[in-house]
Amino acid sequence: MRSSAENAPFHTYSPGDIIIGGFFPIHKLTNRNMTQGPLTCSKFDVDSFLRAQMLIYAIRQVNQATPRALPNFTLGYEIFDTCGDVSFAIKGAIYLLDSHAPNRCVVPEKFQTPLWEPRAKAVIGEMYSEVSIAIARVLALSSVAQISPSSTSEQLSKKLKFPTFLRTIPSDAHQTLAITGLVGLFKWRTVGIIGSDDAYGKFGSDKIVSLLREKRSACVDFLDILPDYFSQDIPQARSRLDSLVKTIRNSSAEAIIMFTKDSNVDVIMKEAIRHNLNRTWIASDSWSISRTVASLRDIEKAGEVFGLNSQANKVPGFKDHVMSKFSGATDNLAEYYLSHFPPCTDKSDKGQGGQCSFASSQEEPRPCVEISCLAKYINESMGYNIYLAIQITVKALTRLLQCDNHRCKHSGNFSALELLTEIKKVNLTIDGMHLYFDENGDPNRGYDILYWNMTGSTEGAHITKIGEYWPGGEIKFPQDLLRKSTNLTVTVYNCSKTCNAGHELNIQNERCCYGCFLCADGEYSQGNGEECKSCDRSMYSSPERDSCLNKTRVYLGWTDPFVIALNCISVLGIGITVAFAVVFTIHRSTPVVKAVGGYLCFVELFSLLVCFCITFSFTGMHSNTSCKVGIPIFGLSFSLCIACILANLLQILAGFSFQADAGSWAKRLNKPLAVVSVAFGLQLGVCGPWLLLYPPYVREHELPKTILVQCENGSVSFFVGMLLYIAFMALCCFLCAYKGKQLPDLYKNAQLVSNSMLLFLVLWVIFIPIYTSLIGKYKQAVVMATIVISCYSILCCHLAPKCYIMVFKKEINNESAITEYIRKHYEKKDIPVMTS
Repeated sequence: MRSSAENAPFHTYSPGDIIIGGFFPIHKLTNRNMTQGPLTCSKFDVDSFLRAQMLIYAIRQVNQATPRALPNFTLGYEIFDTCGDVSFAIKGAIYLLDSHAPNRCVVPEKFQTPLWEPRAKAVIGEMYSEVSIAIARVLALSSVAQISPSSTSEQLSKKLKFPTFLRTIPSDAHQTLAITGLVGLFKWRTVGIIGSDDAYGKFGSDKIVSLLREKRSACVDFLDILPDYFSQDIPQARSRLDSLVKTIRNSSAEAIIMFTKDSNVDVIMKEAIRHNLNRTWIASDSWSISRTVASLRDIEKAGEVFGLNSQANKVPGFKDHVMSKFSGATDNLAEYYLSHFPPCTDKSDKGQGGQCSFASSQEEPRPCVEISCLAKYINESMGYNIYLAIQITVKALTRLLQCDNHRCKHSGNFSALELLTEIKKVNLTIDGMHLYFDENGDPNRGYDILYWNMTGSTEGAHITKIGEYWPGGEIKFPQDLLRKSTNLTVTVYNCSKTCNAGHELNIQNERCCYGCFLCADGEYSQGNGEECKSCDRSMYSSPERDSCLNKTRVYLGWTDPFVIALNCISVLGIGITVAFAVVFTIHRSTPVVKAVGGYLCFVELFSLLVCFCITFSFTGMHSNTSCKVGIPIFGLSFSLCIACILANLLQILAGFSFQADAGSWAKRLNKPLAVVSVAFGLQLGVCGPWLLLYPPYVREHELPKTILVQCENGSVSFFVGMLLYIAFMALCCFLCAYKGKQLPDLYKNAQLVSNSMLLFLVLWVIFIPIYTSLIGKYKQAVVMATIVISCYSILCCHLAPKCYIMVFKKEINNESAITEYIRKHYEKKDIPVMTS
């Protein structure tokens, strides 16, 4: 059946126990001018008509086979003409989901579904990716399996978006790789790309551009994305076509890749013939076997054509099936064809109107079309993907319905979701081809490389197979296939033009040897036709790209202003430390020196002196030795300094703890030498293995024009462990000092130590994120600054006040002053002073 409207979309139905839907663009164009009435279709497409016939043929073969694959059931079909338009396709898909349509299947009561059970259990189609995407979104609502024979867009492999979509043709992810491989194999240096503004042409052409740039196998001379109205007979489309032809004529491309639907290609190739463009074309699978394009008159004027098509076998008997439509065994689809293209019955008809054109005509009576014309369009392998889709569906039904050669055990009450699940599991061999679906619903199939041989044929181009491509492999050209294509000639042009130094030829063929491009960063060329070469890793290309220059080694130099400032501060620190040591030596027997720990203060000063000296190891050209001396030795020295301070604090706490229970822990720890030895020994246990097993080393970081030379820590774990241990000891000192603030300490040791340790902890908390995130030579300067400030925090907050007392406050640097201070302290608190 079909609508009575002359140009309405075609729709035919054949009853059966299980209905298979079909979507085909039997017409190519739609009238989208809503002011002229409802949407209508035009431009009959004989290729899609034959594909729809393949669906009918495959279903009849299943129903009439002996023995039958589905003994208790017959397959029916419902075919919709989408006119290549999303609106018509969605309308048909919704119709197939209508549970109130005739011949609906019963849903099992136990099956829970949010929607009604559709009348069609599976759908074959559509041809165009953009239309398949629209259908897939509708069919997914009722979990109806959709198997497309020619929609190749990578978008359809996303199962979260299109869970019920499968296909019997490889994805564009493989087709684009095959096309770029073909470009590289024939050594075409520049190509043009024509795509279309839809899911197929836009994504496919963008992927080809990306692959060509990634592999640097060819330059893209132009990229033209055609609008959706391009194939329509309107002024805007004509203007757009003229612009495209001008681009092609002025282009230097050795090959032009057309990754768009066949309706657009038909328009372009007719114009290419009219202008005698004579170019090399690469056909995507949408038009590589199109008889409509291949049979255009004077097609050889357009130039030679290479193409890709999914690997296919012949479907025997299909040609006889189609031709039988004119001898009485007709269906609605054949009747529609005969009503629009009546066959010529005798020689007088042929003389008056016989033609091989399937363009619509308003003449009455309509010009006849010779029956032999339809035969020219029949390619027994053109509908092989549709044939595979039916075989896969039947295999899944056989398993689902538990059929053997005599009967099916299942009652037939199954859901579309159950059939979809079985289809995804199908793993079978057809005509020697092993076929299954991966997790994305894509088949394990490759491509045939095709060539349009245009010599010795009065019926257009003869499409022959010259090679193969399998996903993950390379293009192969068997010698026997090449010998069959005697007209296959691929010319690689040589260019005599040379470029100046620093440049490389952009194009190398006789038509378009015109341009040179600057070598990429890190490459150079000396001209005279020489290609760009890569510089050594230790070099970079000059601005003119005619030579390579040595990279400059960058490190923290002695003349850097920041380094000079830090070094001056370090030298000053060394001087202050030595001066303090002299003062402490002179007054070594006084109470102030004893309050600081006696001999421990000299160990403390020595540690600070080492830390100040270590800062110089971070400056200048690094070596493995200087890297080992840096941070690990600082960790040991500073740990020794803090250990002395901790031992001194424990002495103070023990000295003023008069209650035995409360001060027992402090008195037990009042062993300065043991405390210092243990505290320093633990840090030595961290830094020793670090220096032996994973010592810091010099590393060169290669930047575009420089080489950054700096020390690497060797082991992050040991580095972090060292810092954490220092922080732990500083925290212990802070807690002990805070506890001793209330003690009668004339020289304020506890208070000064708590200030210095707090400053140290805050400083290193700030340092760690800066150190880990900073890149460049000043990373070492940050380490220097942190060490210097840490040393000054001890000198200024802990030791400097003691020196001030020894030099300027001598009156309190005696035992009587200390005794008087302690007495007054306890008198205020009414605590008796205990003396020995």
